[in-house]
Amino acid sequence: MNSNWIINILMPVYSAVMTALMGYILKLLQKQSKARSSTAEGTKCLLRVQLFEYHDKYIEEGDIPSYALENWNDMYKAYTNLGGNGVIKRMDLEIQNLKIR
Repeated sequence: MNSNWIINILMPVYSAVMTALMGYILKLLQKQSKARSSTAEGTKCLLRVQLFEYHDKYIEEGDIPSYALENWNDMYKAYTNLGGNGVIKRMDLEIQNLKIR
């Protein structure tokens, strides 16, 4: 018996299975990417709220504790790494100019 019949039968089946599998994997990756993007946007919003609260509190007090400045710097870095910008940039300059207590 010739082994070509195996190749003639199995290759189309193999191709179909691989195409379906790749489509399924692509769909999973797209779903994961969308979830990751939503999580990043939510995190960015939460950081923005916290940055506004820190800014308002310490600008009103006129100085900032060193631990709060460290927290601010960490949050600001994370916020900008997530693509945040705008008014927070100006607020960062104001925070950085506060006296450290």
